[in-house]
Amino acid sequence: MRNDVYDYTGSRTVSQSSVLRKTYALLAASFVPCALGAYAAAATGFNLAAVGGNRWIGLIAMFAFFYGMIFLIERNRYSNLGAGLLMVFTFGMGALISPLLQYSLNISGGSALVGTAAVMTAAVFAVMSLMARSDKVNTQSLGRFLTIGVIVLMIAIVANLFLQLPALSLTIASGFVVFSSLMIMWQTRTVIEGGETSHISAALTIFISIYNLFSSLLQILLSFAGNDD
Repeated sequence: MRNDVYDYTGSRTVSQSSVLRKTYALLAASFVPCALGAYAAAATGFNLAAVGGNRWIGLIAMFAFFYGMIFLIERNRYSNLGAGLLMVFTFGMGALISPLLQYSLNISGGSALVGTAAVMTAAVFAVMSLMARSDKVNTQSLGRFLTIGVIVLMIAIVANLFLQLPALSLTIASGFVVFSSLMIMWQTRTVIEGGETSHISAALTIFISIYNLFSSLLQILLSFAGNDD
């Protein structure tokens, strides 16, 4: 029977090393539309958070895009359509982070902060990916910890939508740095152990983790530099 993800996944029983290799390849490719999305949003002045001129409408639109696209990608995690949807998703995520990047680049020393956040993100990704190759990583325990972590973070995010406390925002950003770092290690280890057979799903999870890691680090650096948005 023809497999419609032959160019990406091949067989659903491919080796773990093959899934991991294709995960990294798709992950690298996903940052191209992400960069294009950020550039397009900056060039057009597009800001999804300002849709309808109301903060809550903008937030609903962002959550709808984020979770809606994740649902569609996961529904097509073994097809070329899933890979295409991933590219659409990363383009949109690039557009979402564009206002933060533009703000950062337009302040004194902002370019250095963006560069520092990017280097730190790359370093964390490299370290976590390397650590994931250790047999000492307990994916089940780590998975349970991450489940609790995401619940706590979501509660904190919802609370801060109403409270708007700078200190809580910084705490949430710090929490996301830890959570995203561990998520990279967990997802990579899961692929290595054969618990994830779709490189599309794996690339999606790692992309979101890297995205959150970079944006959180940048927000922390901006805060310490006295330019908290």
